[in-house]
Amino acid sequence: MRIILTTAAALAATPALAASGPFFSLGNTDFVVTIGFLIFVGIVLYFKVPSKLMGMLDTRAAGIQKDLDEARALREEAQTLLASYERKTREAQTQADEIVATARAEAQATADQARVDLEASVQRRLAAAIDQIDSARNAAVKEVRDRAIAVATAAAGEVVAKQLTASDADTLIDQSIETVSAKLH
Repeated sequence: MRIILTTAAALAATPALAASGPFFSLGNTDFVVTIGFLIFVGIVLYFKVPSKLMGMLDTRAAGIQKDLDEARALREEAQTLLASYERKTREAQTQADEIVATARAEAQATADQARVDLEASVQRRLAAAIDQIDSARNAAVKEVRDRAIAVATAAAGEVVAKQLTASDADTLIDQSIETVSAKLH
């Protein structure tokens, strides 16, 4: 009802009233347009178009609110997932750092053990080389000694043979036989 009164008041203030001639005749185009407008407004009100428009707007507003709530929930879920992934990333980085530290420690221990093993190997080889050198030196000394004995024996044999007479040789042979015989019995 209020809409009708508002519309009538709006029409009363129009320039149509300032037109010449009777206003309420079908010959006046302003009057015909006013009647058509009032009929249009009446049809719109009869079919409850404003309430349907308001219902559609309310439905749309509810849909938008639902979308906003859903977006807010998705955002919170995304933030939760992001925090979870960041935590997992930090844990993975910590584990990676621990693995690297362990690998470095193991590599250092392996290098130290290899160094100790190498030093032991060098010491063994050095000892073996010293033993070989001592053995070669002893063999050389023995060979020189044997050769010196052979040369000295040969020289002594020649000297004795030149200075020894037949009777002295027979006496030496007899003494040797007695010495051997005494030692064997």
